[in-house]
Amino acid sequence: MSAELADLQVRYERLKLLHQVSNVIHSSLDPREALQLILGEAVRLMRASSGSIALINPTTGFLEIEASSGLPENATALKLRVGEGITGWVARVGKPARVGDVSKDPRYIMVRENIRSELAVPLEVNGELRGVLNVDSDREDAFNEDDEQLLQELAIPAARVIHHTWLYEQLRLKARLFEALVHVGQTINSAVNLDDALKVITREACTLMDAKMSSLLLLDETHEWLDLKASYGAGPDYVSKPRLSAAESFLGIVVRRKKALQLENVQVSARYQNVEIARREGLVSLLSAPLIFNQQAIGALSVYTGRPHSFSNEEIRILSALADLSAITIEKARLYERIVDMEEQLRQSEKLSAIGLLAAEVAHEIRNPLTVMKMLFHSLDLRFSGDDPRAKDAQVVAEKIDHLNKIVDQILDFARTNEQQLSSINLNRLIDDMSLLTRHKLTNQGVQLVRKLDSSIPALRADATQLEQVFLNLTLNAVEAMPDGGKLTITTGTLHSRRASAEPTHVFVQFQDTGQGMTPEQRQRAFSSLLSTTKARGTGLGLAIVRKVVEAHHGEIKVRSRPGQGTTITLIFPGSG
Repeated sequence: MSAELADLQVRYERLKLLHQVSNVIHSSLDPREALQLILGEAVRLMRASSGSIALINPTTGFLEIEASSGLPENATALKLRVGEGITGWVARVGKPARVGDVSKDPRYIMVRENIRSELAVPLEVNGELRGVLNVDSDREDAFNEDDEQLLQELAIPAARVIHHTWLYEQLRLKARLFEALVHVGQTINSAVNLDDALKVITREACTLMDAKMSSLLLLDETHEWLDLKASYGAGPDYVSKPRLSAAESFLGIVVRRKKALQLENVQVSARYQNVEIARREGLVSLLSAPLIFNQQAIGALSVYTGRPHSFSNEEIRILSALADLSAITIEKARLYERIVDMEEQLRQSEKLSAIGLLAAEVAHEIRNPLTVMKMLFHSLDLRFSGDDPRAKDAQVVAEKIDHLNKIVDQILDFARTNEQQLSSINLNRLIDDMSLLTRHKLTNQGVQLVRKLDSSIPALRADATQLEQVFLNLTLNAVEAMPDGGKLTITTGTLHSRRASAEPTHVFVQFQDTGQGMTPEQRQRAFSSLLSTTKARGTGLGLAIVRKVVEAHHGEIKVRSRPGQGTTITLIFPGSG
């Protein structure tokens, strides 16, 4: 009976001890601190002289000391293969090892002098071996069977703690990465110039992935080559390296497969095309993700580390998400550049139209006096004898008058407006398109655009190209009237006849600015002849074109303006019905 009581007492003390140890090692969520607490309790319980926790590095497969007690500082640099040393043997077979005299064990690798005995047990989580818990003593046969059993029992909650702290650290890292990804998304989307956007993307990729270098390559127009468009942290050798073949390079595989891929060490990999450059630049591990827009791969975003690293699934997902954001940003920047080019083309088109209109008006003004001159010349009936030199002069004058008349006809034919291409159009959509074209100019001029578009307005039968030019002219004129910035409000709506129950009879578009306004004289002459502009600078042709187009659509223009109080121009068009 007394033996059983003694055994129960021992078991009770052991459970009590393990409970106390468990409370201690659960007191921290920091991985390194938790490992150190676990090891400290193990060394204390085993009355050991030193100890260590070695975990298997998933990247290299080596056992690396993550926590130590009583060992030299350089011991943490020791890396063991699985199966190497007593610790490696435990990691390979998954069983504990108790060695009474290490000097007689051929597996032993000395870490500290004076060590005589060693006890090592595996750390397992869900049947998977994660590392080894090891204690040492300066005494021979320092550990018995009970110590081995107690250390094994301690290893069970210790392994759970390691697992939980790893999970916590991964979740914390994931939260930090996603928070950084949101910031990166906002940053790269704020760049509208393509070159600026690419520089921001590579810089933020380096920061987000804690990488040594980042690069972004895009397919050329032939889709046969990948060209380096931006990099961050790259040296001159990498920047000046030859372009990559999309068919034969590793990054070409990433683009073709539309899948993120990694290389553990580009300095020795046969799949990497620039091994010597990687060695000179100190690049080691590579992760590359495709840039995909509208289901089409347009390039690759890559990050390089300066040390061996195996990118986790989480890191791959993060870089892939960044690559997706980057692809959208690149296409947005390209679209923005095309919009700016299109705006300039529209301005040139407006100038050409204005020149044609001006030529027509000049021709009209010339034709009137020319007709009078021709009539008066013929009424003079200048007839001279054949030998009179004035006869030849009269003939030349008549021919030159006819020549001038033909030139006027040719100018009028050239300037004559092409036949309208009428179709059913949505005014609101035209205004949205025009707003997109002028967004850059409005922003640079400090002009706020406010759109009050009535979604219920009926479709209008008109020439979309001509009306878009009218809206563009009125917008740009409003911007010129607000050199110090202001607000431009564009409103659409319908007008009814006096009968309240009747359907809308007209559609209107109103442009209201907060600019300098016009004097009564300027207001009266704003849409008059091209040759009598009141603008301080420029040709004043835009408003004349507006008048011509609106009249061609059987519409009317109303102007309300006062100096210093802005201008409101309203275009009224008859409804399609």
